Amino acid sequence: MRNPDRDAQIAHNLAVWFGRAARDLPWRRTRDPYRIWLSEVMLQQTRVDTVIPYYERFLERFPTVRALAEANLDDVLALWAGLGYYSRARSLQRAAQQMVERHNAEVPRDPAALRDLAGIGPYTAGAVSSIAFNLPEPLVDGNVARVLARVHKVESDIKSPEAQEIFWQSAARLVRADPAVPPSVLNQALMELGALLCTPTRPACGMCPLEKLCKARIENITETLPITAPRAKPKPANIVSAVVWHAGKVLLARRKAQGLFGGMWEPPLFEAASLENARPFFEPFLFPVTELRIVTRKPLRHVLSHRSLAVHVAAAALSTPPPETTFTQLPDPYDRSEWAAPATLAGGLSALAIKILGAAPDPGAPLVLSPSAAKPARASHRKT
Repeated sequence: MRNPDRDAQIAHNLAVWFGRAARDLPWRRTRDPYRIWLSEVMLQQTRVDTVIPYYERFLERFPTVRALAEANLDDVLALWAGLGYYSRARSLQRAAQQMVERHNAEVPRDPAALRDLAGIGPYTAGAVSSIAFNLPEPLVDGNVARVLARVHKVESDIKSPEAQEIFWQSAARLVRADPAVPPSVLNQALMELGALLCTPTRPACGMCPLEKLCKARIENITETLPITAPRAKPKPANIVSAVVWHAGKVLLARRKAQGLFGGMWEPPLFEAASLENARPFFEPFLFPVTELRIVTRKPLRHVLSHRSLAVHVAAAALSTPPPETTFTQLPDPYDRSEWAAPATLAGGLSALAIKILGAAPDPGAPLVLSPSAAKPARASHRKT
């Protein structure tokens, strides 16, 4: 598959096309490594048009590595709420703290040092190294893999070790193939091509700068590549949630940092066959669980990558003040709970929590959620 002349032509064509077709995006107006790193983390599994307002709000609040490192995690999660994949936000802050400890609060230039930070793998390290520092480091994400699978006619499963090795080797050659093409341009052009033209279905081959170099196009098999294994269906789960109100405040529980919706706040919820089965789980929260009644005629549907949740919402409005105890012994997955007005909660509400609260609002007042409790982002191929 090695062909230096072909690689150089691919790099040249990509650079020329990118020069006229590149979208004007906020993170492309800067060479600040912190801003580029932030954008790359936010864009993982999230659409560009969704990311832009989050990116801008995040930088207003945390404009530097040090500002992010010193922030309260609840504040970080509040600004992330709605983007999903919340482990990204926790890893982002931990990496910022490591940069303060090891690199004088700066994003390191060395790719190996980048890969040694929390949440930064080969793709993110390659993106930051090449885009921010113009180093000849390769990268492969979903868009790049799709482009290279078609260009080289890779007929293995796109996620298989065999195919991934081909993609990374090809990306490493391309980023060095033409000395006239900066690594920052080459890598962004590859990703942009996958986002705009070399799409999963109905690729716009007639507009592609690699049309005459693409083996799949030449053999008219672009619609059959890349090869992907069937995605496993999300497993169904029956969930019961308790929404308990008193005097304008609702009982909210914070999930432990590790795991699904880590660090986010929500009305407590548990996997259970029925409300009766769920009541014992709610007892440690010290409210009269016998007052709970199911208020949703049909369960709320919430689909995750690996689970399909059917959420039955039970609600209660307390006439007497709830205990002011700070709860420490809570059932998994929670580590803390408090009575709070959702609009003023310091930490972020999970997307599922927003749905649940909408199904059982405060009977004494309309529900008003803070701007941080935004519409959940659509998961998708990154940078589309």
